[in-house]
Amino acid sequence: MVSNDQRRRQLAREKFLRQQQRRESARRRARTRNTVIASALAVVVVAGAGAFAAGAFDGKDKKDSAASKPSASPSKAADPCEKPAAGKVKPLSWKKEPALTIDKSAGYTMNLATTCGDIGLDLKAKEAPHTVNSFDFLAGKGFFDHTKCHRLTTEGIYVLQCGDPKGTGSGGPGYTIPDENLKDKSLKANVYPAGTVAMANTGQKHTGGSQFFLVYQDSQLPPSYTPFGTISDSGMKVLKKIAAAGAQPADPTTQNTAPNATVVINKATVTKS
Repeated sequence: MVSNDQRRRQLAREKFLRQQQRRESARRRARTRNTVIASALAVVVVAGAGAFAAGAFDGKDKKDSAASKPSASPSKAADPCEKPAAGKVKPLSWKKEPALTIDKSAGYTMNLATTCGDIGLDLKAKEAPHTVNSFDFLAGKGFFDHTKCHRLTTEGIYVLQCGDPKGTGSGGPGYTIPDENLKDKSLKANVYPAGTVAMANTGQKHTGGSQFFLVYQDSQLPPSYTPFGTISDSGMKVLKKIAAAGAQPADPTTQNTAPNATVVINKATVTKS
């Protein structure tokens, strides 16, 4: 027969086990929630100076963070890229978006001559005129030359992020441009398909600057990042080579998962056709 003391101890044990189960369940829910947040924020970045949310293109985004970005596993692959060309990033900044001077009815292409190979982009001037005009302006000023692509995400979303003169995820041209083309027919079921080039932003509307991301594998993201071009077949081969080399562990300060490959844009050129 169970004594009163034994019964009290049994009830106390059962209560303790229930509490532990509830706490573990809460921890699991929090981990799941943080993973979702990290994937959604991986390409978010602050398009100006200083502060930054890298947890979306993020990306971040510092973060991935803020949640934290999708973690990237280190790879033992050798660096497949060449040494950067001689030169350094120009310290350029402007207070206002440049005047709209492109011909929206014309075709524009952009070539990123990187240390890993050329990445050609077909730009959507008609659908994203402010974005294409900004890239035409910045490339003409040499803004992208010698800049490093600072983030590679290899889980959840699959993008290489570039365009930051600081190489940290916090830099930009000093101005912002409006969101455009968010209903592009290529974006279906909140998926940015492989071969898309799109703008990174802070997670707020109309906060794009100079940072952009190149999608090398279909990636689930909300349609909040201006898709302004597509990547050539040869450019996709270069991206796949970069992705195959893997990413480094997240930097403890910026939370960036930098590519193992040394990806530097030696020269960026926009051409009207």
